[in-house]
Amino acid sequence: MDKFHSNNIDKIIAILSKEYTKWRIPAVTLASEESKDPFRVLISTILSLRTKDETTYEASKRLFKLADNPTDMLKFSMVDLEKVIYPVGFYRTKAKTILNICDVLKERCNSKVPNEVDELLKLKGVGRKTANLVVTLAFGKLGICVDTHVHRISNRWGFVSTKTPLQTEMALRERLPEKYWVRFNSILVAFGQQICRPISPKCTVCPVERYCEKVGVSKSR
Repeated sequence: MDKFHSNNIDKIIAILSKEYTKWRIPAVTLASEESKDPFRVLISTILSLRTKDETTYEASKRLFKLADNPTDMLKFSMVDLEKVIYPVGFYRTKAKTILNICDVLKERCNSKVPNEVDELLKLKGVGRKTANLVVTLAFGKLGICVDTHVHRISNRWGFVSTKTPLQTEMALRERLPEKYWVRFNSILVAFGQQICRPISPKCTVCPVERYCEKVGVSKSR
């Protein structure tokens, strides 16, 4: 097996980009392709945290049929919003977060979602993953969204050697060509869900196995 070298990233992205069309598109990416509305991307991302994609997508569709802006969202009671987004993970906490964010957007931002990471991070319940997804998918700005898949796979390949998602984001900003920044998350999320699983990844069918150092992999299929 060839060891991972930084110049192989072009080959890896090219291969995975072709394979990506065969895999299930991540729910938030799908939502952004259907509508570039920053509010929808923001709320879909919040719903997606620690929730299966199919559940996120269906909950988002139900919710946006009823309310797709901060003013209409604030017409929900907490209990009613919980019922609409159930069974997403931590639906009670997410309902509270969504209503709090909508209140801030309406009162301080003229019901507009900020287009800068630093401003998005001021919203309670919004972390770097969510902020980066919003600015990249909704506003088309440069950014690298690092979730558990991106963090795990980038380290497993040997492309970076980091301990936290934030460290991974900073390392990728140094090493990953800018032309890949926006789509890196969508590709690696789909790849991580289908093949490069956290436990016992499917290395025998992995299209980029020859480039992977398999850092931390003790068992594979």
